[in-house]
Amino acid sequence: MSRKRYFFHLAAATVLGLAALSAHAQAVTLLNVSYDPTRELYAEFNQAFAKHWKAKTGQDVSIKASHGGSGKQARSIIDGLDADVATLALAADTDALHQFGNLVPKDWQKRLPHNSSPYTSTIIFAVREGNPKGIKDWDDLVKSGIKVITPNPKTSGGARWNYLAAWEFAKRKYGGEAQAKDFVKKLYENVPVLDTGARGSTITFAQRNQGDVLIAWENEAYLLEKEFGNKFDVVYPSLSILAEPAVTVVDKNVDKKGTRAVAQAYLDYLYSDEGQDIAGKNFYRPISPKAQAKYAKQFPKLNLVTIDQAFGGWGPATKAHFADGGSFDQIYTKK
Repeated sequence: MSRKRYFFHLAAATVLGLAALSAHAQAVTLLNVSYDPTRELYAEFNQAFAKHWKAKTGQDVSIKASHGGSGKQARSIIDGLDADVATLALAADTDALHQFGNLVPKDWQKRLPHNSSPYTSTIIFAVREGNPKGIKDWDDLVKSGIKVITPNPKTSGGARWNYLAAWEFAKRKYGGEAQAKDFVKKLYENVPVLDTGARGSTITFAQRNQGDVLIAWENEAYLLEKEFGNKFDVVYPSLSILAEPAVTVVDKNVDKKGTRAVAQAYLDYLYSDEGQDIAGKNFYRPISPKAQAKYAKQFPKLNLVTIDQAFGGWGPATKAHFADGGSFDQIYTKK
């Protein structure tokens, strides 16, 4: 082969190799398995991250999202759903990925700042316009004739936050665990339907027009106001719970798929200025001081308990309240 022809073939092979690499780069896809009310948050964030990653690396990335009740989503990952990242409603659901599938390490929550929670939320009420039933606090939800909409704590992370917030309110106000259990039993007697996830309950309340009050994630309540205008009002109870949705790379899956670097960068970007701003815009409470200052007027100060303070962490809380035979099974009678 002549020297000239050799270099021609070498150049052609190089071009073909680069084209193959480019095609491979464009094919990178992430699957984010999340809980129900994060649809709007991640629709915006995914676009922002894809733009950021392209500018930084020249690589195209496509992010797919799966949403549902948090407990149900965790079970889907354990059963084989190929999630690159899990952004579930509570750390206990992510702990299950380690406990039942060894998909993440036991100390997964120590790998990112703020216990791997890039934003927080809380539980509040949405009521009909003008609050015709005069609902102001948790004890109004057990009154006769009040219909309460909340999802099923067996499948929904948000529902577990709802349940525990109500329990802690009653324990403090009425004096103990037995009184709290009786209170929560009365509350669930006022629940006409249990949807599997928080977004399903929002649809039941807002579109199907069932119920007088929706126990809701803070961001869901504000989305109702945003979408439906003055049809709904937001009510802050005297006590609620600090909800800390945590995020993680699903190690077993990203190592198998070769997506660890981009999956890690995706989660890191939630802590960036842009990621924090998107959280605030979508009515999640950001953790960065800059974003907190920007959205301070949006989030009233609220008396919040934590899962560790009130229940000793998710392990004891899950066992006592949501495991088979726990307090929820004891108090809830299917209608």
